[in-house]
Amino acid sequence: MTSEGTNAGPDTGTARAAVVRRLREGMARSVLSFPLTSFRDDGSLDPDGYRAYVAQRLAAAPGALFPACGTGEFFSLDEDEYRQVVTIAVEESGGRVPVVAGTGYGWAQALRFARVAEEAGADALLVMPHYLTAAPQEGLVAQVEWIAAGTRLPLVAYQRGQVSYTAESVRRLAHVPGVIGLKDGHGDLDRLQRMVLAVPEDFLFFNGAATAEVQARAYAAVGVPAYSSAVHAFAPEIANAFLAALHAGDLGTVDKLLRDFYVPLVELRDRVPGYAVSLVKAAARLRGCPVGPVRAPLTDPSAADLAELKTLLATGLDLVGAAL
Repeated sequence: MTSEGTNAGPDTGTARAAVVRRLREGMARSVLSFPLTSFRDDGSLDPDGYRAYVAQRLAAAPGALFPACGTGEFFSLDEDEYRQVVTIAVEESGGRVPVVAGTGYGWAQALRFARVAEEAGADALLVMPHYLTAAPQEGLVAQVEWIAAGTRLPLVAYQRGQVSYTAESVRRLAHVPGVIGLKDGHGDLDRLQRMVLAVPEDFLFFNGAATAEVQARAYAAVGVPAYSSAVHAFAPEIANAFLAALHAGDLGTVDKLLRDFYVPLVELRDRVPGYAVSLVKAAARLRGCPVGPVRAPLTDPSAADLAELKTLLATGLDLVGAAL
C-alpha cells in the first residue's frame, strides 16, 4: 500500500516508540479510561456535553483516553460524529495523556476511520472486532496487517467476541510494523499467558474484561496488570481507590470493594444484554454527567434496575468516602 496514509516514513518508528512509552507509563500509574459518548434525548450527538464529560474524566487522572470505542458506542457513530468525538478528546487531553481512538469492523471502514483519527490528532488506534463473519487465524492477522499498512498510527489489536487469537497469531502481530499491543476481552488466562511469553517485552497487553477489576489480580498473575475500567466512566473515585489498594497490596480494601460493589455490579450488568454499556451510561447520568441516553439497539435500564444501580453506586461511593 503506497498512499499518504501508510505507516512508512523515517519518523514513524520514533513516534511509535514514544506512544508505547507514554502508554506504558500511563498504564503503570492509572486505569485506562473509555469515555461514553454524549447524545441528546433525540439521539443526536451532543458535542458540548461530550466535551464537559471528557474534561471530567481527565480530571480523574486516567492513564490514557480511549474515545469512540465500545463503551463510547463506536458502532453507532457516523464518520462526522466520530471525527467530532476524537477531535474533542484530543483537544481536551492537550497531550496530557495518550488518546487511542477506536476503529475497525470492515477493512474499508477501519481504514477510513483510522485516517479520520489521524487527522484529528489521535496517538494510536484500538482495532475493534470485525462484524459478524467468522474467520480463520490467517484472516484475523491479515485484517490487522492491512489496517496497519494503511495508517501511520500505531495499533492495539482487540480480541473479543468472534476475534480470538492464538499465541502464534499474536507473535506474528507483534512483528507487524505499527502493531504495539493487544487488549484482551476473553479472559482465557492460559492462552493469555502463552501470548505474553511469545512476544517481545515491549509489546503491550491490557485487561479488557467488561468489569476488569473483578479479574485484575488474575490477569496480573500472568503478566498483564494494566486494565481498562468501565467504572472510571461514572465513578472514578471508586476506580482509583481500587487501583490504589491493589498497588499498595491492601487486599482487605480490594476484597471489600469487590464483594460489596464490583461483584454485585457484574451480577446486575449480566442481567440484560447490552448493560455493559447502558448500565454504565445510566450510572454516569446518576452522577450528573452530561451523557444522555444510549442509541438503539441498546436500551436504557428498567426502573427497577436503575433503582438497584443507584443503591449500589451509593454503597460503592460510601466505601471510598465519596458522595453520590
